[in-house]
Amino acid sequence: MEPRLKQIRIASGVGIIGNALLALAKGILGFLAGSLAVIGDGIDSATDVLSFVIIFFALKIMAKAPDEQHPYGHHRAEALATLTIAFIILFAGIQLFFISLLKIISASQSSLPSFLAVAVSGVSIIGKLLLALYQFKVGRQTESSMLIANGRNMLTDIFVSLGVLLGTLLTIMLRIPFIDHLVAMLIGLWIVRTAIHIFLDANTELMDGVKDTSIYQEVFAAVSQVEQVSNPHRTRIRKLSNLYLIDMDIEVDGSLTVAEGHRLAVEVEQVLRNKIDNLYDVAVHVEPKGNIETEEKYGLSPQEFF
Repeated sequence: MEPRLKQIRIASGVGIIGNALLALAKGILGFLAGSLAVIGDGIDSATDVLSFVIIFFALKIMAKAPDEQHPYGHHRAEALATLTIAFIILFAGIQLFFISLLKIISASQSSLPSFLAVAVSGVSIIGKLLLALYQFKVGRQTESSMLIANGRNMLTDIFVSLGVLLGTLLTIMLRIPFIDHLVAMLIGLWIVRTAIHIFLDANTELMDGVKDTSIYQEVFAAVSQVEQVSNPHRTRIRKLSNLYLIDMDIEVDGSLTVAEGHRLAVEVEQVLRNKIDNLYDVAVHVEPKGNIETEEKYGLSPQEFF
C-alpha cells in the first residue's frame, strides 16, 4: 500500500478507536445520567465510527490498479465515501432532531439529569479536540477529503459537546428538563448543517470541479514559461482524490512539423509536472496559431483570470 493510503489507514484506525470509546461512554453514561442531549452527543460520535469504517473500505478500492472499466484508476472512491459519510451524518442529525422535538411537543415528564452528564461532556470535549486536530493534520498532509471531512465533523462535535455541557448545567441548576431536550434538538440541527457542508465539498469533485480555482492561474503561469507556445485555452482541471488531471489546448506556429509540435506539447507537460503538485495526468492538444473554433464552449483561458 502506498505511503499516503497507509497514513490515511492509520489515522482512520485512531479515529475508530477514539470515537468508539467516546460513543460508548456518552451513550451509557448519558442513559444513566438521564440526559437526552448527552445520548444525542453519543449518537453523533457513533456516526463518526461508521464514517471511519467506510473509509477503510474506500481505501481498499483506491489501492486497486487501473483496469479496463476504470482506466483512470479507483481514486474517486474517496469522494464517494465522503458522500456516504455525509448522508449517514444527515440521517443521524434528522433522527435526533425529531426525537427531541417529539419529547418537547408531548411535554412528557422527564427526570433531571445528574452531574454525571456534565462530567462525560467535559471528557468528550477534550477527546474530540485531540482527535479532530490529529485528523486535520493527517488530512492536510495527505490531501484526503475523507479525513478532512471527518476532522471538520469532529471539530463541530466540540461545539456540540460545549452546548451539551452548558445545557446540562442549566437543566440541573434551573431544574427544567425542557432545556436538555431543546439542546438535543439544536444538536440535531447542527449535525444536519455539518452533513450538508460535507456533501457540497464531495459533490464538487464528483461533478468534475475544483474547489480552489487558483490552480488555473498556476497552470497558465507555468505554460507561459514555454517558448513558442501561446494562448493556452479550453483548459479543464478536475480532481481524483488529491490528484489533478489537466486537459488543455495550446497554439504553436502553424509551419512547424508534427514532431516539433509534439516536442512543445511534451515541454508543456514537463513544466506542469514540475510546477503543479500531485499531477496525475496531462493531455495537451496542439493547434496552429490563430486557430478559431466557434463550437468550443467549455474550458477556461488566461483572459478569465488575468
